[in-house]
Amino acid sequence: MIFTKTELAEVVLIEPKVFGDQRGYFFESFNQKEFEEHIELKNFVQDNESKSTFGALRGLHFQKPPFAQAKLVRCIQGKILDVVVDVRKNSLTYGKYITVELSGENKKQLFIPRGFAHGFVTLSDEAVFAYKVDNWYAPEYDSGIIWNDPTLNIDWKIDKEKVIISSKDQQLSKFKDLETPFIY
Repeated sequence: MIFTKTELAEVVLIEPKVFGDQRGYFFESFNQKEFEEHIELKNFVQDNESKSTFGALRGLHFQKPPFAQAKLVRCIQGKILDVVVDVRKNSLTYGKYITVELSGENKKQLFIPRGFAHGFVTLSDEAVFAYKVDNWYAPEYDSGIIWNDPTLNIDWKIDKEKVIISSKDQQLSKFKDLETPFIY
């Protein structure tokens, strides 16, 4: 696997070595030893999967302590634009974000530590998205930032009229009003 730091240094892009032939392909999607060597020791406790249609936008989410979560995300089928925002007060990259295209074809993964908001939008007809987390889901600790925040001004690579968003995500706060529990 190739581990590459992004512009948000703690967020790491992971590219597997894919072995293909006439039968199909094989690759390691996770290797604890390599992960610890290149990133850090993590005890992932839950795997999640979602299926989304074109334009479905999920995010920008994070959980507050003591249920903050680090995530290892990937797109198994289809194509998504993944977005990560630094919400750690006093960080040099506070309020900065990155976007990465993840797809069933490129098989890239993204490690997102605690202290970052995360979201994605489906760019293909449908997409299957999977992720590991290092803490349990606790809905009472849910938080996030509205997807179309004017301060962040994220280019989601899709017409705003085509975005499909849950009523819950429509209620998320603006970045300027965010009371982040994360201090760098």
